[in-house]
Amino acid sequence: MKIKPILLIAGEPNSIFFEIFFKSIKNRSLKSPLILICCKNILKKQMKKFKIKKDLKIIKFNKINNYLLNNKTINLIDVPLKKSTNKKVNNFFVRNYIKLSFDSGIKLLKDKFTYKLINGPINKTSFLNKKFLGITEYIAKNFNRKKIGMLIYNKKLSVCPLTTHLPIKMVAQKITKKLVEEKIKLISDFYKDNFKINPKIAVTGLNPHCESILQFNEDAKIIKPAIKKAKRKKINVSGPFSADTIFLKRNRKKYDVILGMFHDQVLGPLKALYEYDAINITMGLPILRVSPDHGPNIKMVGKNKSNPQSLIKALEFLDNK
Repeated sequence: MKIKPILLIAGEPNSIFFEIFFKSIKNRSLKSPLILICCKNILKKQMKKFKIKKDLKIIKFNKINNYLLNNKTINLIDVPLKKSTNKKVNNFFVRNYIKLSFDSGIKLLKDKFTYKLINGPINKTSFLNKKFLGITEYIAKNFNRKKIGMLIYNKKLSVCPLTTHLPIKMVAQKITKKLVEEKIKLISDFYKDNFKINPKIAVTGLNPHCESILQFNEDAKIIKPAIKKAKRKKINVSGPFSADTIFLKRNRKKYDVILGMFHDQVLGPLKALYEYDAINITMGLPILRVSPDHGPNIKMVGKNKSNPQSLIKALEFLDNK
């Protein structure tokens, strides 16, 4: 069986992506050929800066199936990036460049050229322009998928936020029985399909200690009934648990995944535990989309001090699929 390539969309031009990419492929052998989607001029400058001596193979998009791909060279689909001295115009060029990069990758995925995608960090504020909560939702829209989930995966323990990049004041109104049930099922199905295990899932409450001084308590009225319904469907799920104790060692070791009600409720503790040893997987897509679990980290650009572990984990994950 022919091994499918891994597409890598470099994403934000002003980010640490190329540094961690070069560190990730150094002295490592991957079965899957890698195809970078980015600007050739930027890549060449970065290769020179980091003293990368590999050859560069430019791949013509309309003839990609005719190429014999391997990782002895860097395989590139070139997406030109225009530049301007005018800041507003330049921001437009960057947004257009990122969009064209994703368009190229998504077309190849829809054409079944491969099913493996990694995207580098994106500045969500400048690219998504408040139309999408994050890249997860942007990619899901391109595949017409509504039932999706963000899984921050580590072999020992993973987390999934019920709501993603929402302001805190909007979280409570977005929590519904249907959404809780949907995310529990997504997690269960994803683990069964990709890891061949029936995962043990813990669900946090929304309120401190799962209690509320208000008449309406989301933990009792929404989250608990959703968990009971999922249990009746033979899903291995428990909760709701207080978010301030579920991550204690004696508690977290009982579970494969913790489903939290909002982004920082579960991502904060996981990053404190495992730092860069985690990857961001989008559940519910017809492809496998993974990204490093961190942002562009603009302050670290050019310092050659960035940790590549998350991208290494992302490449290893897809290389074995």
